[in-house]
Amino acid sequence: MKKYIAIIVGSLIIALAYNLFLIPSGVLSAGVSGLAILVSLISPFDTSLLNIVFNIPIFIIGYYFLGKQVTFNTFLVVITLSFFLFIVPIYDLANDLLLGSIFGGVITGLGIGVILKFSSSSGGFDIIAMIVSRVSNMSIGLLLTAMNGVIVLISGLVFDWTIALYTMLNIYITGRVIDTIHTNHIKLTMHIVTTEGEAIRKELLEAIYRGITLSKGQGGYTLEEKDLLMMVVTRYETNTIKDIVRKHDPKAFINIFETVEIDGEFAKN
Repeated sequence: MKKYIAIIVGSLIIALAYNLFLIPSGVLSAGVSGLAILVSLISPFDTSLLNIVFNIPIFIIGYYFLGKQVTFNTFLVVITLSFFLFIVPIYDLANDLLLGSIFGGVITGLGIGVILKFSSSSGGFDIIAMIVSRVSNMSIGLLLTAMNGVIVLISGLVFDWTIALYTMLNIYITGRVIDTIHTNHIKLTMHIVTTEGEAIRKELLEAIYRGITLSKGQGGYTLEEKDLLMMVVTRYETNTIKDIVRKHDPKAFINIFETVEIDGEFAKN
């Protein structure tokens, strides 16, 4: 339920950024949505419809590389975003190119970051960035900023280079905000102290493609025997792990801290 609420809220936030700041200013957003905005500005087609059409081939790629669940979530995001783009009126709230670019970038990054935090994407370049990030371990925000250079070039060629520079500013701000919220490339170490170690271990191995180190411990106060599970994971996997642990042992103690460096095998998928 939290995931779908996040998808709805994130999509609404992005739609507000587009229709209140970016589209009225003529500033393009990142990725396929930016292309949808561009085509809508020079054609009679609506941004919401173009956003769906342009994302269809991306869905196919995401299905093979990210799996059914992420692709399904992404499909929901694109449909929900297109719906909000259709119903939210276009209104120039900032009435200024600089303010429109800055606030549009911040709000767009906020919406995308919320969606990515719950293991989905807003479609388009987000899917490609997630795939490349898993293979290369680069941050998603950096990848989106790099890939969206083509949007800046198109903006400069179709409109003018002033708009292109504002588009570049908007894309950069969006990427920075995404990295602030969605930190999937950061690795975390989780120590789980529980009395239900075997049940938790089995379900974690089925749900999370990560190695687990097991050891025995003893409660300092109760002297009760405890199981200690240690895992190195990505940040977006922590919610799933905590849900599994709490299902088997509501009183389990979980210690999470950032991992500075990994030397050895670590699955990026």
